[in-house]
Amino acid sequence: MTNKDDRFSFGADIAGTLVFAIEGAVAAVHGNLDLMGLMVLAFATALGGGIIRDLLIGDVPPASLRDWRYGATAFAGAAIVFFLHRPVERHMTGEIVILDAAGLSLFAIVGTQKALAFRMHPLVAVLLGTISGVGGGTVRDVLLAQVPTVLRSDVYATAALAGAILMTVAYRAGLPQIWAATVGGLICFSLRVVSVWQHWNLPRVLGE
Repeated sequence: MTNKDDRFSFGADIAGTLVFAIEGAVAAVHGNLDLMGLMVLAFATALGGGIIRDLLIGDVPPASLRDWRYGATAFAGAAIVFFLHRPVERHMTGEIVILDAAGLSLFAIVGTQKALAFRMHPLVAVLLGTISGVGGGTVRDVLLAQVPTVLRSDVYATAALAGAILMTVAYRAGLPQIWAATVGGLICFSLRVVSVWQHWNLPRVLGE
């Protein structure tokens, strides 16, 4: 991986961390949690998926715990929501889906990219990319005693999976890693947004 790829991966990781931290903090406000609960939920939402991915890869301690900038970014997102929750909520009423899709796609491509850098099999890289995207949100929902979004609504994990697959295929086909990541991220983002807009859901077992 080149220095340019490293910078791209780090930038996408930090951006995803901020996005998911804000989303986790907003969920904490809706759950009527106090300041400590808000900080914990923002941190878990922002960094949970990456920590799980790194533990599975064997990159320990996880990157988000080795580099203080990840934690600082997560807590900054939490502070933004805590002190400015009214304007944030007012402006995020319709944008929360966009924010969620952006975080999902950023983490999916970063997770896939890191797995490929560790020379994981392409199938494993796809799975780890998906875990990176949905892991933090799953931890958030568990802490709020909710059925995780990934298991119950819209095309969520499927969008991360599609983005990770496309990125891996493009990279293996010889496309530069930055372009492969961009294509995969756009597919993940678009699929997530369109699925919410069009109310797409995966098939379910029909009740009697």
